[in-house]
Amino acid sequence: MNAHPNPPARGFPPSEFEKRLVRAQTMMAQEGLDALLLCSEPEVRYFTGFLTQFWQSPTRPWFVVVPAGAKPIAVIPEIGAACMGRTWVDDIRTWSSPDMEDDGVSLLAETLREVAGRDGKVGLPMGHETHLRMPLADYARLRELLGDLEFGDATAIVRALRMVKSEAEIAKIAYACQLVSNAFEQAGTLFHVGQSETDVFRAFKIECLKQGVDDVSYLVGGAGAGGYGDIISPPSGRALEGGDVLILDTGCTFDGYFCDFDRNFGFGDVDDGARQAYETVYRATEAGLKVVRPGATCVDVYEAMQKVMSAAGALGNAVGRLGHGLGMQLTEWPSHTPQDKTVLEAGMVITLEPGMTFAPGKVMVHEENLVVREDGPELLSRRAAPELPVIG
Repeated sequence: MNAHPNPPARGFPPSEFEKRLVRAQTMMAQEGLDALLLCSEPEVRYFTGFLTQFWQSPTRPWFVVVPAGAKPIAVIPEIGAACMGRTWVDDIRTWSSPDMEDDGVSLLAETLREVAGRDGKVGLPMGHETHLRMPLADYARLRELLGDLEFGDATAIVRALRMVKSEAEIAKIAYACQLVSNAFEQAGTLFHVGQSETDVFRAFKIECLKQGVDDVSYLVGGAGAGGYGDIISPPSGRALEGGDVLILDTGCTFDGYFCDFDRNFGFGDVDDGARQAYETVYRATEAGLKVVRPGATCVDVYEAMQKVMSAAGALGNAVGRLGHGLGMQLTEWPSHTPQDKTVLEAGMVITLEPGMTFAPGKVMVHEENLVVREDGPELLSRRAAPELPVIG
């Protein structure tokens, strides 16, 4: 039964963006920044609410300028004016794009000079998991037009803002998780021996859409006798056979927010090695859940899960991390690795994703979604079965 029969309201009230802006401007003041320059989809959406699939076209650049003491300013192609006009942003500056000679660069430079002066400082995300979504030649020209105006790295500001979610954001992620949990629980009627991997993927996508997700933006997986060796590929034409283990890992969206978790299924007589590996990653997840709480670090979470898998004889971990942040993107900061010392805070939405190589060419991966609360973790995905579910 759907645990969230009523979907959260779409969009956010202006108060949500006002709170984000105040937090941002407080950190900007601490860093001596006169403005932020944002040009990637999640950052633009975080400050404006601008939600569109038009970002899939690489043709046009999009910019938002966040002044130190005023509402965000959108500097965008004219084609997006109507959509941006339905957000809380009221200063929308446009140009006709694409323009091969000046694709918004002059307009952006004028806006930055207006809010930061001729010798101010502008923050731009420059670090890990950030991208400059404009031609490098245009960025060089922008710097030239701005003269003495200084650019600084604003990654820490954007990272701190986006890692801790509001309750309204969490509700959207939780709803997506419940819908996909519903879909996974239909596995016994969706999948069967003899079915091609292509049809498995198609059937699951259709079921997720029937449950109510907006889009199945990400679906990868694989199947093989006694286990799988690849978890990021599209489906092959291979038919499921008795003894196979199937994994499906999906990122479905609701109102622009992702869930991201997987489930494993066996078919017929699955060998003991795969069953034991499944139980190991399940126990590793339990160990991670016991550690997750405000004040713990991602290193702590990683070590708790890795200890269980190492004790069970894991041959390695090809994934490189054992979970990550989650929200407007399928994967966000932070990462559960031996190096990431990020301290968990209440309101962070993260995944636990223990994975291990349990035999040559065979891996087992398990993933859950949760939110960090003051008294520990709150699962958003419905917990997987403690033993490998077997179909047929």
